[in-house]
Amino acid sequence: MASRRYVRGWGALSLAVGAVLVSTAAQSSADPDARTVVVPEPTALVTVDGCATGGVLCSAPRRTVALSGGRILTGNPFTLGTEASGPLELALRTPGVLADVTVTDQRGHRVAGAPSADGTRWTSAAPLPAGARYAARLVVERPGAEGPDRHRARLDFRTAAAPAGERLTVTFGPDDGGTYGVGQPVTAELSHPVPADAPEARRVVERALLVRTEPHVEGAWYWVDSGTLHYRPRAYWPSRTTVRVRSGLEGAWVTGGLYGGRSRPLTFTTGARIEAVTDISALRMTVFRDGQPLRTLPVTTGRAGYRTRGGTKVVLGKEPLVRMRGDSIGIARGSRDYFDLKVRWATRVTWSGEYLHAAPWSLDAQGSENVSHGCTGMSTADAAWLYETVREGDLVRVINGYGEPMTPFDNGFGDWNLSWPDWRRGSAFDPGATGPRSVTATTVLRPTL
Repeated sequence: MASRRYVRGWGALSLAVGAVLVSTAAQSSADPDARTVVVPEPTALVTVDGCATGGVLCSAPRRTVALSGGRILTGNPFTLGTEASGPLELALRTPGVLADVTVTDQRGHRVAGAPSADGTRWTSAAPLPAGARYAARLVVERPGAEGPDRHRARLDFRTAAAPAGERLTVTFGPDDGGTYGVGQPVTAELSHPVPADAPEARRVVERALLVRTEPHVEGAWYWVDSGTLHYRPRAYWPSRTTVRVRSGLEGAWVTGGLYGGRSRPLTFTTGARIEAVTDISALRMTVFRDGQPLRTLPVTTGRAGYRTRGGTKVVLGKEPLVRMRGDSIGIARGSRDYFDLKVRWATRVTWSGEYLHAAPWSLDAQGSENVSHGCTGMSTADAAWLYETVREGDLVRVINGYGEPMTPFDNGFGDWNLSWPDWRRGSAFDPGATGPRSVTATTVLRPTL
């Protein structure tokens, strides 16, 4: 029979392969209430897949034990309670390291995770959904008289089903399957608000919103408000990047009686880097593709009182014909500034009505004077060419101007007007924090062996 040690009250269980504990890193590393599995009686948590030297593990029984909602393991099978909201942590508490950890769900899909630097812990990349079964296959390497001994073990467990009630789901943007410009942010609209005064709930949500790119790109989420998040890279997306977004919230406890529900994933690609740069002082727009100039166009922008916003904007959409009226931007009918025009080849860059468009009535001013009400006007031929060249998500930069700066979130996608450090401050995690936070030695109950 395999040798075991058991210390009542500390949850220590030792076979020849070492003591394996299970905890959930639901709180910060300074939280004394971080959960740790407690074993009430000496029962094997692991199933040994092979025999060590001398065959001491060959007769180990194939058994599991259960955790039912509290800190005490009772009943059968081994179940993590529904209040466990954080990532799963497997911790080795006797000499040795976890040389390899593979955790799979009931469909055989591998659960993403990472080991600690010292090899004594493995933490999942996201909380585990409720109502699912898992198997952890472990390779434990322990010091031996003639060198390291390697042993294989298995831990079977499940997560309890979430109680009935409302579910937090996520709607991602832009549209699935499309090709967008390199300035297109990812948006996440939540079905239930998560206020700023619930920071742990925000961390649960943000940790579960997973973005994967090919090639790899550093990026981060920003909480625009209690129901909206945006994701962008440090710099623009590289040309021809594939972006995959999904929610890992299904079954995860968020806050109170609110659990995550199923959400549709999103995949999109980026095209070439198209950037239209308007130099207001020069009254010229130069359009670049992947850093190379394509064409320079004479333009006119906003006159005094209607100055064009400065900074970086993102193409929101295109309309071959749009009616523009002065009262839509607060100009009263009957005033000398009022206008009512049908405009062709209009490329929208703000929700309030700023476009790049054909303005045949101002040809004499294009390249020499700013006469518009805030839009960027050009010839019909140039506007048609620009319309065909750009797509949603492409970049429009306005430099050397006189207008107010583009705001980040309330009038289109001004996300790029925030510096990277300012963007990181919009995350529910501290700036620079990445990945799941593991329970540290100060919060995991240590057995005395």
